Amino acid sequence: MKKLKKLRAIDIHSHFGTKKGSLWRTPEEEQHAQETYKYKIVHHTEKQQAQAMRDAGVKVILDFSFTMAMPIDEVKEYHDYAAEMMRNDPDVYLGIWVAINPETGLAGLRELERCIRDLKVGVGFTSMSMAMHLPPSDKAFYPFYDLCAEAKKPVHLMVGYTGWGAGFRGGLGCTLDPCHPRHVDEVAAKFSHLDIIAARPAWPWQTEMIAILMHKANIVGYDLHGWSPKYFAPDLKWEIAHRLQDRIIFGADYPMFTYEKLYRDWEAEGYSKEILDKLYYKNAARILKKAGYDLSKELPE
Repeated sequence: MKKLKKLRAIDIHSHFGTKKGSLWRTPEEEQHAQETYKYKIVHHTEKQQAQAMRDAGVKVILDFSFTMAMPIDEVKEYHDYAAEMMRNDPDVYLGIWVAINPETGLAGLRELERCIRDLKVGVGFTSMSMAMHLPPSDKAFYPFYDLCAEAKKPVHLMVGYTGWGAGFRGGLGCTLDPCHPRHVDEVAAKFSHLDIIAARPAWPWQTEMIAILMHKANIVGYDLHGWSPKYFAPDLKWEIAHRLQDRIIFGADYPMFTYEKLYRDWEAEGYSKEILDKLYYKNAARILKKAGYDLSKELPE
């Protein structure tokens, strides 16, 4: 079995680049994504994807996202698929963020539990609120948060502008409000025993997100996937080097970004090696250790 030679980064959030796991489910969605995000979609085989991550020196948590809109029976198929990939290439995959429609109730909870305890693939639960038209503060999510807290797993809650529906008339019915950071603030206040990772730069509400991060200690990490750092708001750039340096986490959003591009863009911003080490792997390793992932032997010295 192949082995990751040297860890360069822990990627807290990316997508599957395979045909089966692709975020874009139809030719129309693929065409729109290419026009919107300015990248060429090329589906990789499972072996090619694992090797691309191995070559980049990453351990990664993947996210299907689209499963949140699916019936549970269909969702299970994708979770089994993910578990097989993790078994085949454990050197690069840490697991997945489990995306389940909270309105599935007990059946959804049982599937989340299966991912965490049986398949050993569930790192935690993610809320793709913009797709479900439900903010993460909606009570439908509460049992899923309780299960994660009991299992000592974090939840991964999306904030900020989303590409979901972007450029379509009416945004495919999606509104931006469910991604306002005030909803994460409310979850953090009601679930103080729960570890929360806020996901994506929270533009256009970046200043509010910074305030919430400073106020809520149980928002343990801030995953900055989906953007090149050169486009971050000035206050976020300052906070990365100062008050938030122990909370920021690297997220690639592969395959929309290549690791090589993101490494170049981060290192062109002028951050110190100490800050980049925290961003790339130290902060994520500390947060994930609490969730049962001890990566201490693999971290660069």
